[in-house]
Amino acid sequence: MLRADCANCFGLCCVVPAYSASADFAITKPAGTPCPNLLADFRCGIHTQLRDRGFAGCTVYDCFGAGQHVAQHTYRGEDWRAHPEHAQEMFAVFPVVRELHELLWHLTEAERWPAADPLRPDLASLRTELTELTRLPPADLLTLDVASRWQAADPLLSRASELIRADSPGPERRGADLIGADLRRKRLRGANLRGAYLIGANLRETDLTLADLIGADLRGAEVSGANLSEALFLTQFQVNAARGDSATRLPPGLDRPAHWTSAARAKRPGPRRRR
Repeated sequence: MLRADCANCFGLCCVVPAYSASADFAITKPAGTPCPNLLADFRCGIHTQLRDRGFAGCTVYDCFGAGQHVAQHTYRGEDWRAHPEHAQEMFAVFPVVRELHELLWHLTEAERWPAADPLRPDLASLRTELTELTRLPPADLLTLDVASRWQAADPLLSRASELIRADSPGPERRGADLIGADLRRKRLRGANLRGAYLIGANLRETDLTLADLIGADLRGAEVSGANLSEALFLTQFQVNAARGDSATRLPPGLDRPAHWTSAARAKRPGPRRRR
């Protein structure tokens, strides 16, 4: 439910977002306009060449399963090309459902930790409420105040994080500016890195066990050899945005991006010694 299934979507992530020509995108595309690489069957025509063709941003994006939900449940398989009367409404509904699914991901993550058992009834209740919201008809989805749901969930998720990290507390770096920081092998086990700016940070071989990463910006962060296997609230979107290798340890349920390097390739040889 909360993992992307592109085969059952209508290419919504290739239509809904706007983007500008940059290091991440080779062209400028307005919101609600299909990418020129989107095929008639809603597949990407350059899927295996996205990075080589200048569309690295596409390899980072993740919809948390909102695409197939909107396509197959909200609109019952009626795509925007065959039913253009649905197009603009569908494009507006998609980001709402994506936000709900992302919040559901975090609630589900909190529930899986035994240390959060005291909060389990509240977590389950909110998860059930949000799941029901995703099933609303399009007109009702468009009236939702999703921001207020995040605000209501934040204290609960924060408390869950505190309980989970209680036996292994780490440094308090919530919202910290760590852009480009050298954090190699630093003690970040159990750290609170909520909303931290880790853009381009060097986290090579760092132990991030029980580190709270909800909302942390990991774009371009180097996580080769890092231990993320028990990091809290890590998402596929964050993993895709980082730079890792085959030695990076990931939690169950998250995939190793195809663009990550192998451990052998990631190691740069040192200078040769003269004999």
